[in-house]
Amino acid sequence: MSELHTAPVPRRNLELVLLLLALSVGAAAFFLVGSSSDANDNTDFFVQTGILAGLALLMHIMLRIFAKYADPVILPITVALNSLGLAMIHRIDLAKTTDQSMRQLLWTTIAVIIAAVVLWAIRDHRMLRRFTYIALLASIILLLLPMIPGFGVTINGARIWVRLGPFSMQPGELAKITLSIFFAGYLSSNRDLILMAGRKLGPLQLPRLRDMAPMVVAWVLSIGVLVVQRDLGSSILFFGLFIVMIYVATARISWVLIGLLMVAAGGVFAAMTMSHVTRRIDVWLNAFSPEIYQARGGSMQIVEGLFGMADGGLFGTGLGQGSPYRVPLANSDMIIASFGEEIGLIGLSAIVLLYMLLISRGLRAALGSRDTFGKLLAAGLSFTLGLQCIVIIGGVSRLIPLTGLATPFMAAGGSSLLANWIIVALLLMISHNSRRPMLGGVGPTDEVATPGAITTKAVKNV
Repeated sequence: MSELHTAPVPRRNLELVLLLLALSVGAAAFFLVGSSSDANDNTDFFVQTGILAGLALLMHIMLRIFAKYADPVILPITVALNSLGLAMIHRIDLAKTTDQSMRQLLWTTIAVIIAAVVLWAIRDHRMLRRFTYIALLASIILLLLPMIPGFGVTINGARIWVRLGPFSMQPGELAKITLSIFFAGYLSSNRDLILMAGRKLGPLQLPRLRDMAPMVVAWVLSIGVLVVQRDLGSSILFFGLFIVMIYVATARISWVLIGLLMVAAGGVFAAMTMSHVTRRIDVWLNAFSPEIYQARGGSMQIVEGLFGMADGGLFGTGLGQGSPYRVPLANSDMIIASFGEEIGLIGLSAIVLLYMLLISRGLRAALGSRDTFGKLLAAGLSFTLGLQCIVIIGGVSRLIPLTGLATPFMAAGGSSLLANWIIVALLLMISHNSRRPMLGGVGPTDEVATPGAITTKAVKNV
C-alpha cells in the first residue's frame, strides 16, 4: 500500500498568534521599565512598541507572500528577544540619561527592512552557491576594512570597527555570513572527495594535505584576526564555524581532533605572545584580586556583573528596580548580567531557553533541507548564533574568559543586529524551501543530498 502524503500546512496563522504573544512580552517589559521611573511621559512606550509591532507585521506579511511554508516559530522568538533587549537598553538609558534605545530602534528598523529585502531577493537559497568564492573574497575584504588608516577605528582596544559618518560598524559581523556561504559552497562541492581520500590511522581516517587547505586558511584567518585586530571572540567564532561545518559535512571525528589540536596550538601561542590575550586570561582567573579589579581594563566589569546577578537571586529585583547601570557596558557586553539582576535566574533561564529553541529550529531547517548546500548553510548559521550565546554567557558568568561578542538581538550594537536579522531571513528561506510541496515528485532542488552526518530523511511538518 502506498504511503499517503499530505500537503504541508503554511502555519502563518500560528506565527501571527505567536507574534502577538512575543510583542505582548516586549510591551509588558517596556511598560514595567517605564513605570519604575519618575517620568510620567509614555511617549517612548507607544513609539517603540508601535514601531516594533509594525516591523514584525512587515516580516509576517513578507513571509506570507514569499515564504509561506517557513518555520512559524523563528520570527516570534526573534521579535521577543529583540523587544526584550530594547526594553533593557531603555532601562539603562533612564538611569544614565542616554538615548541608546532610540539608536537601537533605528538599527532594528534598518535590520528588519534588509531582512525583508533578503526574503524578496533570494527566493531560493541555492542561488547563493554560485557566489562561493565571491563570498570568500567578500569575507577577506570585510575583515581588512578596519585596518585601513582613517577608516578603521579602535574601540576598547580592538580594531574591529569602521566609521561611516555618524555611525560605526563591525564588518566582521557580516563576515560570519559570507564565511558560512563560502564554507557551505566549498564543502557541498568537495564533500565526496574529502570523504573518500586520505589514509586510515586505526579508527580514524586522516584527510589529505590538499584537502586541509581550507582548514589552514580558516586557522590563519582566525589567528590574523586575533593578532591584528585583537578580537578574541571573532577569532573563536570563525574557526569554530569551519570545524562544525566540516564535521557536519563528513561525520569524521578526525577533522574535529585536528581542529582541536590547531585551536590548542593557536591558544598556547596567543597566551604566550599576545598581551591582550594574557590579560584576559589573568582577569578571568584572578577576577577578585584587588589589583586586577582596580586596574584599567581589569575585572571590575565581570565582578560587578556577578554581584548584580547574585543580588537578583531566583526571581530578580524586578524590571527597573535594580541597579544594572553600575556595570560598565551594561547595555551591550553585559546585558545578560543586567537581565540576571532584574528578572533573576528564572527569567534568565527563560531567555536561554528562547535561544535554544531558536537554534534548534535553525537546525531543524538544516535537517529538512533537500540539498547539501542548504543543510550546511542552515547548520552553519545556526551554529554562529549558538556559539555567540555560549561565549558571551560563559564570559559573563565567568565560566570562560570574557570576549567581545554581542548577545544576539539583545545587546546594543547595530552591526550585530543587522547580521543576525539577515541570518534569520536566510534560515526562514531555507525552512520554506524544505517544507514547500514537491512539484511533480521532484522537490525544489537540482541536487540530491548524499548520506553523511546530516540525515536526508524529511522532517515532519511543524
